[in-house]
Amino acid sequence: MRCLRTFSTLLLAVSALMLAGCATQGPPAPEQPVPQQVLPPAFPPQDIVGRWGLAAFHKADDQERTEAAASNQCRQPYIITLGPTGGVMMHIADQPQAEELRLKGAPGGKTFIGPDGEVGGVQDREVISFNGRVLVLRWVDPEVQGRYGTMVYVRCGPEGEKRPPPKPKPKPKAKPKPKPAAAPLAPGPASMRPPAPEPQPRQ
Repeated sequence: MRCLRTFSTLLLAVSALMLAGCATQGPPAPEQPVPQQVLPPAFPPQDIVGRWGLAAFHKADDQERTEAAASNQCRQPYIITLGPTGGVMMHIADQPQAEELRLKGAPGGKTFIGPDGEVGGVQDREVISFNGRVLVLRWVDPEVQGRYGTMVYVRCGPEGEKRPPPKPKPKPKAKPKPKPAAAPLAPGPASMRPPAPEPQPRQ
């Protein structure tokens, strides 16, 4: 009987210790997302410095029409300059003042434009395409993307103008056909022939 009481006491003590340990541990901490490593961008900041016509679209079918609309905005261009520490001076969503943004590369050849720090953060824009003349950017934040749409920048000035199609080469002028040689004159009537010399008398 004494052994049973001792065993019961020991079991209660162990149970109490286990419950105390569970109470102090609490729920497991949520896993922290692993930040993406910043890679070199697909192009340097200098490539997007300049004057740009700017427009936006919400439907992919409207991109070509939006490019034409952006070209017409070159009378009031959006100007991108280099920042004091090597970035580019541009605007982020809902901010009236331009600030220095970074071009940040990401795995898969992606490039983002946004503030220092996280790659693909909510204030970033992803570069959808860039061919030197047309730059297409999409906001990472779905709410901002829904309000502003996909941004299309078309370079202004000679570097951004579409080259006119080459003029067709002039056709070589046809050489004039040589004139036919004049036909020999037919002998005229007898009255027009010189008189035949008279025969000389024999001596």
